[in-house]
Amino acid sequence: MEILFFATIVGYFAATVLQVVGVTLRKDALCRVARIIFSLSFALHTGFTVWRGIAAGRIPLANQFEFASGFAWSAALLGLILYARMKQQWLLTASMPVAFLVLSYAAFQPMEIKELMPALRSTWFALHIGSATFSYAAFAISGGLGVHYLLQMKKGHTETESRMVQTDYMIYRLICLGFLLLTVVILSGAIWAEQAWSRWWSWDPKETWALITWILYAIYLHLRMRKKMSGKVMAWFVVIAVPVVLFTFVGVNTLLPGLHSYG
Repeated sequence: MEILFFATIVGYFAATVLQVVGVTLRKDALCRVARIIFSLSFALHTGFTVWRGIAAGRIPLANQFEFASGFAWSAALLGLILYARMKQQWLLTASMPVAFLVLSYAAFQPMEIKELMPALRSTWFALHIGSATFSYAAFAISGGLGVHYLLQMKKGHTETESRMVQTDYMIYRLICLGFLLLTVVILSGAIWAEQAWSRWWSWDPKETWALITWILYAIYLHLRMRKKMSGKVMAWFVVIAVPVVLFTFVGVNTLLPGLHSYG
C-alpha cells in the first residue's frame, strides 16, 4: 500500500515538472508525456484509495492523512475532467501542483489505519467529508487559475485576452461548484452535529473557519455576478482566498484544536 502511495507522489511530481516546462517552452510533446504520467499516477492513487478503504472496512476519509489524500485525489480528478472537456493545457497546469502538494502534505501525517471514532459512525460521513474534499479541490484549482490569469495579463495581446476570458469564466464555475459543495458540508455537518452532540452549531474552530470560508466565497460570487470588480481584482481575490481554505484544512487542526481535531 505504501509503495502505491509514494509512487503516486513521485508520478504527480514528475508530471507537474514536465507540464510546467512544457507550457513554458511551448513543447507539446512534454505536455503530452506529463498528461500520461499524471493519468497513470491518478490510477495508482485510485488503487491506493480503494485498497485502503478495503483494508479499513470504511470510506478512507476519517483522519488528516486520509482527508489530504482525498483532497489530492479530488483535485487530480477535477483537473483531468476539465482537460477532457476543454483540451486546454492551463487547466492541468493549475491542477497538477495542487494534487502533488496536498499529497506531499499527507505523506507527513500518520498513515496508520485506525478504527472509526464513534462520532464518525454516521450515514452523513460520506456526504459531509466527501463534499469537503471536492469543495477544497475546486477552490484550490481556482486559485491556480487566478495565478494563470494574472500571468496572462502581462502578455497583453489578442490571443491571451481570449484565454483570459476563458480562465475568468472557469474560475467562476469552479467557485460555484466549491461553494455549493461547501454549503452541503456546512448543512450536513449541522444535522450530523445535532445527532452526535445534540446541538446544531457549537462555534468549534473548524465550523467557524468553514463559515468564514463560505462567507469569503459568497462575497466573490456576489461581486462577480454584479460585475462590481474587474477580472484582475477577482483573480487576486481567488488567489488570496486559497490561504484561508488551507488554514481551514490544516491550520485549524494544528493551532486550534476542537471537536474536529481527529480530521
